[in-house]
Amino acid sequence: MRSALALGVAAGYAADAAFGDPRHGHPVAGFGRAATALEQRIWRDHRGAGTAFTVLCVGTVALGALAAGRAVRGSGTGRVLLAGAATWTVLGGASLVREARTVGAALEAGDLAAARERLPYLCGRDPRELTEQQLARAVVESVAENTADAVVNALVWGALAGVPGLLAFRAVNTLDAMVGHRSPRWLRFGWASARLDDVAGWPGARVTALLTVAAADPGRRADAWRVWRRDAGTHPSPNAGQAEAAFAGALGVRLGGTLRYTDGMERSDSLGGGGRVEHRAVLGGEMRPVAVADIERACVLSRRVGLLAVGAAVLVTGLTAAIRGRRR
Repeated sequence: MRSALALGVAAGYAADAAFGDPRHGHPVAGFGRAATALEQRIWRDHRGAGTAFTVLCVGTVALGALAAGRAVRGSGTGRVLLAGAATWTVLGGASLVREARTVGAALEAGDLAAARERLPYLCGRDPRELTEQQLARAVVESVAENTADAVVNALVWGALAGVPGLLAFRAVNTLDAMVGHRSPRWLRFGWASARLDDVAGWPGARVTALLTVAAADPGRRADAWRVWRRDAGTHPSPNAGQAEAAFAGALGVRLGGTLRYTDGMERSDSLGGGGRVEHRAVLGGEMRPVAVADIERACVLSRRVGLLAVGAAVLVTGLTAAIRGRRR
């Protein structure tokens, strides 16, 4: 079972790297539509209603994954295909890099309007008054945070819990992006989704930081380690600061500071909200400001981290399969 999982995870990662997200009919988008329909039916300004919503959504995905696993347990090929499809579904590394490079290309061309228009595809910042440097910083911060959320965390849960872990984590992360905001509508209803995302993201965020240190250029590894250990805890999110601080040190840039979010835009961590300003501690305060060229450097670093993560996931699942095989 675990050897099939290892092969499937590797194949799914390769599919994401080669093709990115499906252009039409993405399963995560389908899950989002179903979750939205359920939320509209059961919403109450109460934590209990939000907890029920979270349990129903995540539980349905996990049970569906378990049922699919049982359906193919007699077929090695079927198990590989299931794991590969699930991995491809939940990973977003290629799309993350593509969107970051799109904004970077607009900035390199001096087209601030195009860069501002495209930024909301990456994060929920209000782009209307951002300068070139602020846009570049927003992109680098988003690449760092989403390397954890869209790549490493999913692979960690896949290694720990197989296909149900892969799909359940993506369900949790998607719910957090939908309702895990400190806005009047979601403050209570989205509480359970936000807290569950914090818990689910805890291990992968720290693994991401460790892998970022390992993936950094040799001359920057000490800075990546130092800034991560010193500054990660100053970030308001228990998880996002881990990757962002490590990226700051690895790239030799200064991240954090004042951020403005706008109504209708969603964030990927649990501290989001529309139409407000957030003042964060600076990560890597002794480093230089982010430049446009750092967007490409962040994308390359993200890819390196992803490769290390999938290698570790395949190794863990393969070793688990070997150990279990010897015990039989």
